[in-house]
Amino acid sequence: MEQQNSDKKVLDSFERAKLGLKVFNLPFAEAEEVIDAYVSQGDYDPACVELFKEQLDTQRHIQEKSVELLSTGAQILRLVVGAVIKNIPQPPSEENSNSRT
Repeated sequence: MEQQNSDKKVLDSFERAKLGLKVFNLPFAEAEEVIDAYVSQGDYDPACVELFKEQLDTQRHIQEKSVELLSTGAQILRLVVGAVIKNIPQPPSEENSNSRT
């Protein structure tokens, strides 16, 4: 992120990591409240804070889509395995073998 010519503080890597851990499993609205409470204690650049929130939202979106993709992949795999199992040729049963002789 480019440094702004501003007297306001920028969220550094350590602060971003610390905040990220705090909000990791929270819904976005709650995470936003935690971030806002944290930055209200200092004079942080609003653009920097908004960028962090956008990055957090993007990460959440990617995680949601990853879960959907994993679920879809599992459904496809289940269908393929089921089709393969149904189409495996069955060996002749003993009853059929005995009736032929």
